[in-house]
Amino acid sequence: MAQIQIKPVGYSLGAQITGVDISKPLTEQQILDIKDAWTRHQVLVFPDQDLNPESLLAFSRNFGELDNFSSQPFNRHPDYDEIFMLSNKPINGKVPPGSTGGQNWHTDLSYTIRPAKATLVYCIEKPSVGGDTMFANMYDAYETLSPVLQQFLDGLEAVHDVNLITAKRPPEIVAEFARLNPPVIHPAIRTHPESERKALYVNPRTRRFVGMTEAESATLIKYLSEHAVSPRFVYRHRWSVRDLVMWDNRCLTHLAVGDFDRSEIRHMLRTSTMGDYYGRYEDEATGAEAIKTKGNKDLAKALSLLHD
Repeated sequence: MAQIQIKPVGYSLGAQITGVDISKPLTEQQILDIKDAWTRHQVLVFPDQDLNPESLLAFSRNFGELDNFSSQPFNRHPDYDEIFMLSNKPINGKVPPGSTGGQNWHTDLSYTIRPAKATLVYCIEKPSVGGDTMFANMYDAYETLSPVLQQFLDGLEAVHDVNLITAKRPPEIVAEFARLNPPVIHPAIRTHPESERKALYVNPRTRRFVGMTEAESATLIKYLSEHAVSPRFVYRHRWSVRDLVMWDNRCLTHLAVGDFDRSEIRHMLRTSTMGDYYGRYEDEATGAEAIKTKGNKDLAKALSLLHD
């Protein structure tokens, strides 16, 4: 069996993986090699892979329990709850409401109490130009702060709020999205369980720091968010059809670049693995209601909004 080849594609983060067909079951050693490369490089690119929904799900399960996207059910694949549509391709004559999603810097599902660990995205169709995705290394963002600011942040917690997502969606979906995802609290600095390195966990979806007002927090959040995406920390992925890109949400932030002709199709499938860390709700009562709602597996009311 051919050995997996690993080639760095960015200075701060990112590597291309070749020599493996991820549409087929992997050996234990292949999985270990991929996990090791993922810990070292944060973003892995598997070019020229022939995947369908079933093989995408099978590959994704090598990296943990899959999310069924109960926190954002509006863009689930019509046949697979564990696949999220990143697409402007109409379904039953209607463009999915998340077609403009991800266009501010963010960490996937940081507005939930169990934010995503791995995100995997498979490219099926792409615009003729543009539609890239950018990734920033949050280890480097933390490690290049002054020791005084590092020490201050080490003791802080931050409130992440789904209402700070900038994607344009129908008002009724925005309201339901917020109801399903009340504000949550996470540490401003997270320690990665495998690398044991500290990473900044603050981005433009952070509303304030616990114990501080929004006004007091705003300048620091803005500084940290801008510092984190300095060019020297960033890898920009230019998609090719049949790319599978896998990234680690525990130590990076990313952005879907909206620089493409919206009359052209950008159609991708996404899976996510459940995180290995739990935050807490800012308000226990609204959090308990959200958990109760998301416990309803079919989420009929939320899903009906897509087809109204």
